[in-house]
Amino acid sequence: MLPPVDGVVFDLDGTIYLGEHALPGSVITVATLRRRGKRVCFVSNKPLEPRAAYAAKLTRLGIPAEEEDVITAAHVLGRHLAVQWPALAYYLVGEENLRRELRAHGLHIVEELTDQDAKTVIDPQGIDAVIVAFDRTLAYRKPNTAYQALRRGARFFAPNADKTCPLPGGDIPDAGATLAALEQLTGRTVELVAGKPSPLILAYATELLGLPPARCLMVGDRLETDIRMGQAAGMQTAVVLTGVATRAEAEAMAPPPSYIFDRLDELLDQVAL
Repeated sequence: MLPPVDGVVFDLDGTIYLGEHALPGSVITVATLRRRGKRVCFVSNKPLEPRAAYAAKLTRLGIPAEEEDVITAAHVLGRHLAVQWPALAYYLVGEENLRRELRAHGLHIVEELTDQDAKTVIDPQGIDAVIVAFDRTLAYRKPNTAYQALRRGARFFAPNADKTCPLPGGDIPDAGATLAALEQLTGRTVELVAGKPSPLILAYATELLGLPPARCLMVGDRLETDIRMGQAAGMQTAVVLTGVATRAEAEAMAPPPSYIFDRLDELLDQVAL
C-alpha cells in the first residue's frame, strides 16, 4: 500500500488538456482534489507563453488557476541563471516570450543587429552563453550563431529538451532536434536543462506546495520526462494515456509508474488521498 498523497503536480499538455480542450476527467479531478484539501500545481516545458497565460487557459477550461500555481521551464531557467550566472551575456535561440522571461530575471540577452546591407549580424565573441529552446521562428542564422559561440567556449543551456510538442492532429518538432544538431556539430553536451526531467523544476514544485516529495504525486503523459523525473525526486508517479505514452510502454518501463490511468479521473479512486 502506497502512502497517502497530499500534493499533486500535473503536467499540462497531454495530461490536463490538448489544444483548447480539457481532457476527459481533468476538470473534475482537480476540483475534487482541491475540495479534499489537497495542494496542486501545474508544470509545463513549453516556453511559448508566460505563466499567467497558462493560468488563464486553465481557468478558461474550467480549472481556476493563478499565475503562482503554474511552473514553466522558462521561469525556472531564468530564476536559476539569475542566481548562478547573473552577469553573462546570453544568446537565445527561442521565441519572444522566453526573451521577456529571461529579461524579467535581470539577464542580459544579446541583441541581433542589422548592418548597412540590411543583413542580420551578431558577433559570437560577445556571447558568454547560448540558450536553445522551442523556436517556431527558427532560421539558419540562429543555429549558426549559436554554433559559432559554442565553438568559442560559450556555456550551453536549455529550458527543455523535448523532441516533440503534442498538438491536436499530431506532434510537432520541439527543442530537442535543435539541441541534438548543435551537440552533434560541436561535440558539446548541453550543460543544464531546467525543465522536465531536471530536478530543478520539481524542487520548485515541492517548494511551492510546501510538501516533501514523498507526500506528492507526479502526473504526466511522458515516461522519459514526467515519470522519470518524479521517480528520481522520490514521488509517487502516475502516467495518463491521453498524451504520448502507451500502456505497453508504461508497463515495460523499469521501474514502472506507480499508476497507469486511461483517463485522469481514475486517480480519484486508485490513489490514497
